[in-house]
Amino acid sequence: MPPILRLIVQRISLALVVLIGVSMLIFAIARVIPGDPARIALGPNATVEQVEILRETLHLNDPIYVQYGYFVRDISQGDLGVSLYTNRPVTIDIAQFLPATLELVIVAGIMMICIGLPLGMISARYKGQFIDNLLRVVSLLGVSAPSFVWAVILMLLFAYFLPIFPVAGRIEDIYVIKAVTGFLLIDTLIDGNIDAFFNASWHIFLPAFALALSGIGQAARLTRANMIETYNKPYIEMMRAYGVSQFRIASRYAFKPSLIPSLTIIGLDFAAMLGNAFLVEAVFAWPGLSRYGVAVILRKDLNAIVGTVLVISLTFVLVNIIVDLLIAFLNPRIRYSQRPK
Repeated sequence: MPPILRLIVQRISLALVVLIGVSMLIFAIARVIPGDPARIALGPNATVEQVEILRETLHLNDPIYVQYGYFVRDISQGDLGVSLYTNRPVTIDIAQFLPATLELVIVAGIMMICIGLPLGMISARYKGQFIDNLLRVVSLLGVSAPSFVWAVILMLLFAYFLPIFPVAGRIEDIYVIKAVTGFLLIDTLIDGNIDAFFNASWHIFLPAFALALSGIGQAARLTRANMIETYNKPYIEMMRAYGVSQFRIASRYAFKPSLIPSLTIIGLDFAAMLGNAFLVEAVFAWPGLSRYGVAVILRKDLNAIVGTVLVISLTFVLVNIIVDLLIAFLNPRIRYSQRPK
């Protein structure tokens, strides 16, 4: 078996074990949260008989291992149950809300990479100088404050005091876009509506930037530290002795070895954004899966809770597999370590 294929099989096998463990854990936790899901769903005016009928329908009177057996049976058929919050199948809710969150997280991830890595390179190149000290302070500020704090600050600055960006939603109501992928930035281009594309881009900029700021600071600080360490390697000194330009040394010989640790953290930060996005979505009234997840948790909607957590966990696992493959591509030693002894 080729080394890279062996690595993929190992990572997928581990991912399946992780997802099974997550499903068991969240299934148990969702059922020990205080409150009766049937009573919460039907409201205080429902009769005892109505509540009991719903409890029987949801198998809440059965032992927890029996309930989990029903859950495994249903999920193997692609059925996550019906949400008590929306009265729709959970799969339909996830299909509606997930693209908005993924689009937000992907744009934030692109910002994190395109801003954080160059800032780290510049900071390392001018180590100890004014620009390095300035970028270190900016990076520290980005890491220190959580995303929802930056969301409020950015909204106050650029939507209230300087009304440049919109404060809520994904696009203006005047645009009617046919949903093809669920990603408005893509659907507007498919529709050929450039004005709607720029309007959607204008709406997503502030929430994505607020979500990305912490990752930008983390990526910049880690890239700076790794590149400073790489600059002290003998082969870099040899390049300088041969008269290779500083730009070429930084971009070609120092950046790639320094990218591997940074890429690991960027992958983890990117996956963590799915869980951290709910506060940013709440501030900007972004109709995403994270905001939906908070709503179903408050109503103890068991099917929706488990479905939302599983989807976020699956995305987290997939991102980590992709990061592992990228690292293996950048570092041949990892690929060759998968060869059979």
